[in-house]
Amino acid sequence: MKIRIFDIENWREIGQTLARNKTRTLLTAFGIFWGTAMLAMLMGGSEGLRGMLVRNFEGFATNMGACFVQHTTKPYRGFNKGMSWPLTVNDIDFVRRANPHLDLSTTSNQTGGSIQYADKATASQILGVNPDYFRIQLPVVHSGRVLNESDDSQIRKSAVIGKNVATSLFGSDDPIGRYIKVNQVYFMVVGVVSQTSEASLGAKMDDAVLIPATTMRRAFNLGTDIDAFIYTAKPGYSPKDIEPTIRHVYSMNHPVDPTDKDAIWFLDVSEQFEMVDNLFLGISLLAIFVGAGTLLAGAIGIGNIMWIIVKERTREIGIRRAIGAKPVDIIAQILSEGMVLTAIAGIAGICFAVGVLAVADTLTYDPALGSAHFQLSLKSALGITFTFLILGTCAGIVPAFKAMRIKPVAALNDK
Repeated sequence: MKIRIFDIENWREIGQTLARNKTRTLLTAFGIFWGTAMLAMLMGGSEGLRGMLVRNFEGFATNMGACFVQHTTKPYRGFNKGMSWPLTVNDIDFVRRANPHLDLSTTSNQTGGSIQYADKATASQILGVNPDYFRIQLPVVHSGRVLNESDDSQIRKSAVIGKNVATSLFGSDDPIGRYIKVNQVYFMVVGVVSQTSEASLGAKMDDAVLIPATTMRRAFNLGTDIDAFIYTAKPGYSPKDIEPTIRHVYSMNHPVDPTDKDAIWFLDVSEQFEMVDNLFLGISLLAIFVGAGTLLAGAIGIGNIMWIIVKERTREIGIRRAIGAKPVDIIAQILSEGMVLTAIAGIAGICFAVGVLAVADTLTYDPALGSAHFQLSLKSALGITFTFLILGTCAGIVPAFKAMRIKPVAALNDK
């Protein structure tokens, strides 16, 4: 007897063998089904959870750094500790020239204030920034444009307002080209924006008025002082590669001890994203570990049912051997039964998991942020299926070789 893939009688025999004990077959199939479904849901779910977190930072530079001045903790040059000197435009110009790893950068000044148009007014945060601000944190531009280099260099009284500010002052009217009063100084609205990510650089764009940094310092008499310096590193470098230059420039231009690490505080967003990546790497490994355990349990179930089938069919196998069936035919018959059960139950488990992940993806969809990607890739689905097929085949090898070693005479005398 030879096993042929397209032999209808062979497939019918496999079906009849598995149907002899429906309860046992269904329970084994459920173990396989649940093993593949569990692994698939864990893998797709971990990616979805990561997507839910990462999409909150959509449009936010992941290699961003920022620095803020704090009080000194060491006396220096006759000054007691506890003093504070602000960063200045000159400091930042020096840093921009001195550090080759610096990519995008913006100074930032922030204050609260009253924003007025005609007889309407609203309270808002006012941010003075350079044009790179809108590249470090990408906005959604609803109308007009963002600030550009000409606005900053020519000290224009241009303003980009948040969507919520525009709604409060103008309702459904287009504010582009209109003049608003920002703390009693008139600015022309050139754009309306909202924030893509949940993370903010100082204030949420939707509720802020953004004006050129040079204009803000001159209009509100801030001199050359800045509140913060925000920057990104070039590809292949991190914000930490820029920190030493900033510390050196700050201690060189101000009476601050070069060893006073607490005089200036640094934020490194890349470290936070690295922590998130490590967290979800751990979750993915845990999902694979738990899923692999479930797969192994299913494979053991397959081996168990194959062993029982061989025991029950001892006489039948003996008769087959007696009429000329070769050992390889017996092995192929037993293994094919296990593979069929594994394939059907495994594919059903994958389909079930894909359905559950699709529901989760629909429920977590955000119109502004998009999908969280609770999805199982085709590569992962095929990988799980083939892994289970291999495990199922390996689990059936021992029962198959036991069947091959059955002697016709002994099998016929078996009761």
